[in-house]
Amino acid sequence: MSLIGIIGGTGLDDPHLLTDSSDREVTTPYGEPSSSLRLGALAGCNVAMIARHGRRHTLPPSRINSRANLYALKDAGCTHVLATAACGSLRDSLGRGDLVVPDQFIDFTRHRATTFFEEFEPGIENARHTPMADPFDSGMIEILVRTGRGLKLPIHDGGVIMTMEGPRFSTRAESNMYRIWGADLINMTVAPEVILANELGMPYAAIAMVTDYDSWKTDEPPLSFKEIIAVFQDNIEKVTRLILAALPDIASSARNG
Repeated sequence: MSLIGIIGGTGLDDPHLLTDSSDREVTTPYGEPSSSLRLGALAGCNVAMIARHGRRHTLPPSRINSRANLYALKDAGCTHVLATAACGSLRDSLGRGDLVVPDQFIDFTRHRATTFFEEFEPGIENARHTPMADPFDSGMIEILVRTGRGLKLPIHDGGVIMTMEGPRFSTRAESNMYRIWGADLINMTVAPEVILANELGMPYAAIAMVTDYDSWKTDEPPLSFKEIIAVFQDNIEKVTRLILAALPDIASSARNG
């Protein structure tokens, strides 16, 4: 039996989506996770869901205990992790309402625990340096993109997602710098999640939902947070459809992998 971990929560925490659902309070060696785990069946697949910002969205990005969240999913038996994340676009080609399945990231956070390996056992052979050349799982990316295209969703295959500290938004100078660096998207949560999932050996993929153009565009004013939330809410239906359609193939791949 495969158990798929889902990180995000907003929109997917509707209790009517899950069958045979139950909540499990968990503690970890790394402290408390953002929320209890919600276990149940989604699209006929066994899932464990965690609300990244807490059930009432009370945790700012820098206060999310990503180590506890990922450890809780691993400890519950999750083999794969699927995350959702709102993001800003750094490219004209990625418009509001589009979905992107990134294949690379840049971690520009400064105040977060980014590894489980705080100390090595004596001896160089015990050092733990996790490969990160291809941090997102290619099999999950392929399933999500193929499924999204089958559903006629505005979905993009691959892209570089930059994670900044937050909770503030970027200055125009920062936004343009990220573009020069090669980033396509900007958000506040995918790192260090993807790093920690790799350290735990759990294949990870993210569905990025474009809500705005950050602050680099000068031909239109930056959206207010209220406007960004409105676009985000419109995206939830698309993401929910995508996850429900893609989960059976992801679960099948997990069982056969």
